[in-house]
Amino acid sequence: MEWLTDSEIWIGLITLTALEIVLGIDNIVFISILSGKLPVHSRNRAIQWGLALAMIMRVLLLFSLSWVMGLTRPLFSIVGFDVTGRALILFFGGLFLLAKSTREIHHRIEGSDDEHGAGETYASFRGVLVQILLLDIVFSLDSVVTAVGMVDEIPVMIVAVVVAVVVMMIFSRIISDFIQRHPTLKMLALSFLLLIGVNLIGDGLGFHIPKGYTYFAMGFSLGVEMLNLWVRKRKRSGPATA
Repeated sequence: MEWLTDSEIWIGLITLTALEIVLGIDNIVFISILSGKLPVHSRNRAIQWGLALAMIMRVLLLFSLSWVMGLTRPLFSIVGFDVTGRALILFFGGLFLLAKSTREIHHRIEGSDDEHGAGETYASFRGVLVQILLLDIVFSLDSVVTAVGMVDEIPVMIVAVVVAVVVMMIFSRIISDFIQRHPTLKMLALSFLLLIGVNLIGDGLGFHIPKGYTYFAMGFSLGVEMLNLWVRKRKRSGPATA
């Protein structure tokens, strides 16, 4: 328990927690998009369950570090490229994210899932949770590998993961409701997921794309869209206040 009085450990804990929250943004976006296909009264429950599954997955992987690190060992080679278990998980996870995001974008552009239509249909709660669980595996693996590279003590990693997920649970409903209220933000969120899917596929194929580039692009695009929302709100309220 000496690590409790070590200032470097506390700095590592705070840094790792902040990083876990940042890495969890894509998880929240994905869960918010999927939960939007459920009835309104079930959406928040799906978000909480999805984040809880993400936390459980990450903690289990932390307790299985030897297995996780074993995923980085080559399984076989293709034209000189060593294929690992981690690469396969990231590659197929990225493909799944690309396919899911493309399908959702198609539905919104074609208007086949109009939320205000008379023939509205909803996805099953269990089906949504299964899809969330599949992507939680991919996101959790990436999160655990990051944690292992930053700190050495498993208790510190677990505390960082739990605190990060609790913070995400607190703000997830606000983020989800905001995305659901603004169709353009929903489309932007799906575009983010496409970008993350490309990153995952790139990592699986050995082409690492620094996450800073991805999050900068996401942050810049979000800033532009927030400015657009503010301008539209001023235009709507302008005649009434004149």
